[in-house]
Amino acid sequence: MAAAHTLSEDEGRAVIDPKSYADWDNLLDQFDAIRAKSPVARVEGVDDVHRPFWLVTGYDEVMQVSKDNATFLNNPQTVVFSLNDGIAFAKKMTGGSEHMVASLVTFDAPIHMKYRKLTQEWFMPKNLKTIEAEIRDLAARTVDRMLEAGPEVDFVKQVSGPYPLHVVMQILGVPEEDEPRMLMLTQQMFGGQDDDLNQSPTAGMTPDQIAQLVAGAVLNFEQYFAGITAEKRANPTNDVASAIANALVDGEPLNDRDMMGYFIIVASAGHDTTSASTAGAMQALANDPEQFARVKADPSLLPGIVEEAIRWTTPVQHFMRTAAEDTELGGQKIAKGDWLMINYVAANHDPGQFDDPRRFDAARSPNRHAAFGAGAHQCLGLHLARLEMRILFETLLDRIDTVEQVGEAKRSTSTFVGGLKTLPLKITPA
Repeated sequence: MAAAHTLSEDEGRAVIDPKSYADWDNLLDQFDAIRAKSPVARVEGVDDVHRPFWLVTGYDEVMQVSKDNATFLNNPQTVVFSLNDGIAFAKKMTGGSEHMVASLVTFDAPIHMKYRKLTQEWFMPKNLKTIEAEIRDLAARTVDRMLEAGPEVDFVKQVSGPYPLHVVMQILGVPEEDEPRMLMLTQQMFGGQDDDLNQSPTAGMTPDQIAQLVAGAVLNFEQYFAGITAEKRANPTNDVASAIANALVDGEPLNDRDMMGYFIIVASAGHDTTSASTAGAMQALANDPEQFARVKADPSLLPGIVEEAIRWTTPVQHFMRTAAEDTELGGQKIAKGDWLMINYVAANHDPGQFDDPRRFDAARSPNRHAAFGAGAHQCLGLHLARLEMRILFETLLDRIDTVEQVGEAKRSTSTFVGGLKTLPLKITPA
């Protein structure tokens, strides 16, 4: 067993600094250097505002942790990286839990599977076929609006942002006029470190103040979905919102905290991530005319575009796990209670798993990326995300002749959920 490899202060800061995730190529350079020394490395002594943790950058090691849900737990410590002040604030807000929101991503067995089964069938391909026509209609209308606004557009604001948001809000029974509110709250919750997304300047804000911003978004979500719950209990329909509002676990209705957490995770995680992957794919194709022409001419490459976009962009950038017992990972001794960051960005750019990982390749095969996670906590909405993206690209590639990037594309400043927040394109209609 090798002695624990501990990152330098600069390396450790880079891993936890939201600004690092907006500087993508330098971040990938950093992960390559860290992974080459050890796929599992210790981060400690960087400052006095975060707990020590293990950084997992190797693909094999990330998948090992993801699949072993008995050894590596979601619940004991926060499942998303947070500084000490933020953790303390969450515990104060929730009465002791480190999780600001109680949801599928914070539960362990056996409760996790009981909650997952409440909506799992709804998100399976067989059921999604019932809404495919609606998604196709929405994709067509989204592309119509883009072409009307063109030839130069911000693809994030015109297409990749509103399209998946509308799909998810339809599923949850949220009226179209309330969608801007849902987008704003999602961005405040996931992009609390980015001034452009949270719509309030964070410069000079303490971690405690940023945590309060996130908590405000959570409270606003809860107040909104309390109304949806009441409506769906009085008049249930065949949608996910009705399934959540009327759910029973062990014969009992969900308590308010768990129910609101379920709504929040579907409402927020269901669109921001798909938006990021869609924008990433368009950026790659806009800067590679040869590949754009190839995928436009060969529809069989569409599923490949989707998988490569999800790998290449990796919208959910990390999750945290807690060791349930003493164990070994990547040649390192992990002690019971240790906190681990499984970094999907690093795993999806591991050259040991992916040939030339920084290259976008719609024909990449195999492409067993880690972006959806693995094991019991694999993304519940992965089939919906794939369907939405495939339909949108079918529509886009049929309606446009050329696309090129005409300005700087900017990434969000966030350690958790990230992706492009602007993508200026010039588009020539077919």
